[in-house]
Amino acid sequence: MILRGEKFIATENVSGLASRGHYDMPADSLRFWPPSSQYKYVPDGNTDYTVSAYDNVAAYWGSTHEQTWRIIKKHPYLAGLFVWSGFDFLGEPVPYPYPASSSYYGIIDLAGFPKDVYYMYQSEWTEKPVLHLMPHWNWQKGQDVDVKAYYNNADEAELFLNGKSLGKRKRADTAFHVLWRVPFKPGELKAVTYKSGKKILEKIIRTVGKPAKIELIADRNIVNLKENELAFITIRVLDKDNNLVPDANDLVTVETSNNAQVIAMDNGYPADLNIMRDNQHHVYKGLGLVIIKGLNKGNVVVKASVKELESSLLKIKIK
Repeated sequence: MILRGEKFIATENVSGLASRGHYDMPADSLRFWPPSSQYKYVPDGNTDYTVSAYDNVAAYWGSTHEQTWRIIKKHPYLAGLFVWSGFDFLGEPVPYPYPASSSYYGIIDLAGFPKDVYYMYQSEWTEKPVLHLMPHWNWQKGQDVDVKAYYNNADEAELFLNGKSLGKRKRADTAFHVLWRVPFKPGELKAVTYKSGKKILEKIIRTVGKPAKIELIADRNIVNLKENELAFITIRVLDKDNNLVPDANDLVTVETSNNAQVIAMDNGYPADLNIMRDNQHHVYKGLGLVIIKGLNKGNVVVKASVKELESSLLKIKIK
């Protein structure tokens, strides 16, 4: 019995599973991995230890992110929820055994990169306009691809393929995304949101080419030695036109000048077998992370190299 005026908050909710940047279709087909208590792991999962990022996979004891948030949002006596989990973490590698070593529950992966469902929460929990379009646009010609968009602060979203409109979609009151099923053609996929007929946001995804170069992006340009600060640097593998290559898995070597050192690298892949405490690591789905620690004050040059690709240099200051 619920007492009038009583408030509840839910904890350790969801148990939705996803690998950043991996997509199994159809996107609107719900799967439970593992399917029941009879199985410790999913018996017929993917051979590469991936889970679809469409938010359509959950462990049998839980539910997807959208399913859970729909329940919390519906009932006024539910004050909120704690998602299990905000980040992937080492251990509990549901739904796979070794070599999987980290969880698949996170809204954000082990390297700190957001999965697609991150933008569902952003569209629900922030006031700023949001438009997130998924998946990438590198597929087989003619293949049906489920295109999903999260948005807010708008009445509807319209999808374009190579300049041709594929129609507008409005979110239902109980839905947090819109969906198109699109036969793949290489080129440009564009989503546009509108409010009262006025364009609000635009997001473009393009078919990309082969890896050509590396980009380094630091979370800070100045590192305070006294405060034991670290520099977290994102590694991006790009094509010749500066687009992220969504299937790149290149081995990246990172070197620094003598007054700093690489203390860890990661890529967010739960079944990754690279050593984290090393200066070499494969990227996953085009992204990697390197963490730099300063040893002495001065300027530091960070160099990232991949065989047969254009290297990248980044300068940070240790003070």
